[in-house]
Amino acid sequence: MYLVTLLGNLLIILAIGCDQHLHTPMYFFLANLSFIDTCFTCTIVPKVLVNIHTRHRTISRTGCLMQMYFFMALALLDDFLLAVMAYDRYVAICLPLHYTTIMCLQRCLLLVTTCWLFSNLLAFSLTLLMAQLSFCASHSIPHFFCDLLPLLKLACSDTHTFHFMMFIDTALSGVIPLVCVLVSYAHIIHTILRIPSAGGKHKVFSTCGSHLTVVTLFYGTVFLVYFQPSSSYSADTGMVESIVYTMVTPMLNPFIYSLRNKDMKGALWRLFGLRKSCTS
Repeated sequence: MYLVTLLGNLLIILAIGCDQHLHTPMYFFLANLSFIDTCFTCTIVPKVLVNIHTRHRTISRTGCLMQMYFFMALALLDDFLLAVMAYDRYVAICLPLHYTTIMCLQRCLLLVTTCWLFSNLLAFSLTLLMAQLSFCASHSIPHFFCDLLPLLKLACSDTHTFHFMMFIDTALSGVIPLVCVLVSYAHIIHTILRIPSAGGKHKVFSTCGSHLTVVTLFYGTVFLVYFQPSSSYSADTGMVESIVYTMVTPMLNPFIYSLRNKDMKGALWRLFGLRKSCTS
């Protein structure tokens, strides 16, 4: 799964970079998403594989906090970027005449930079608070990586401040991007319903079908894990749900975008069949 994830996402990045036809805002965001998924998987899976191979399942306090920071930063970045991609589809479908003006290169770079900035700030604030907690109970983490809720279960100091900050971060990084996605797709669906022909409706909706599938996979599992009281958190259930969004979803994303997208399939065929296209 790890090798398939790396290979799939790197192929997406390479195909987009080599093909001039894909140098558009939509594929610029997709290349960023593939890069984030690659880094996201590398934050968790190598340590898991080492633990399985060596049976030495320990991690230092600093290493645990660093893993938690990068995990949160990349997960939040994934979250923000999916909202930006939904906005891009909204502009392309609902405001096609203004698309090139609104989604210019400078604005695309600004949107991605803003996503990186906010995700790292939110992740750093929670990691800093977690570093101040005391863990005087069992030091055995009932999980395969240093996630928020399993670590909170082990804390013996006051966690009210952390829970308050986590609630604010959840609202900023979860609810607001999800609202942006829902509002964007509400406008998209409204625009599609006004198209008279069934073929036209299918053609327009097919441009955002892949993104909608990825959004459903990502938010579905994340909401199951994190949008629940910490007192009702189950380690066994949490691990199964975490595997879906940390390993399965990053592995499936390249297939979802390549199999459902003619331009992407064409770029991959040209990448394998016409390597001169990368240098032309």
